Amino acid sequence: MTKGAKSETNYLLLDNQLCFALYATSRQVTRLYQPLLEPLGLTYPQYIVLLILWEDAPCAVSHIGKRAQLATNTLTPLLKRLELLGFLERRRGEQDERVVNIVLTAKGKALRAKCACIPEQLFNRTGYPLQDAIQLKKQLDHFLQHLQSEAEQSS
Repeated sequence: MTKGAKSETNYLLLDNQLCFALYATSRQVTRLYQPLLEPLGLTYPQYIVLLILWEDAPCAVSHIGKRAQLATNTLTPLLKRLELLGFLERRRGEQDERVVNIVLTAKGKALRAKCACIPEQLFNRTGYPLQDAIQLKKQLDHFLQHLQSEAEQSS
């Protein structure tokens, strides 16, 4: 086996795959959120949508989908469930009825205070140093921007 072939083979080892490390990390973080969100009756994707709404509401469904990187067929049932729970309302746009805007209810706004401790609780559970997490987040944001730029150029 040539040196180049061995190097190529090493790229195909699962332990050398960045994509798998990101995937496994994402799944584990999501699992760690579950016991923190369950008492509130929330799933992790619902929590992500609420984080967006606490920043940006009222806003269009398309805005939420873009920020959460969720397709409409995934986002619509999620929003309906949050509406049934009383956290938000869906309203047709006044200028364009094709646009659906999302508005937080009083209950949805009040939930923010109950969720305020979740990020700190998550870090306390992991024992991962906050400074390392901040640095990792910056690196991941930079990597994501690169990937999105590459995807835009390809389409």
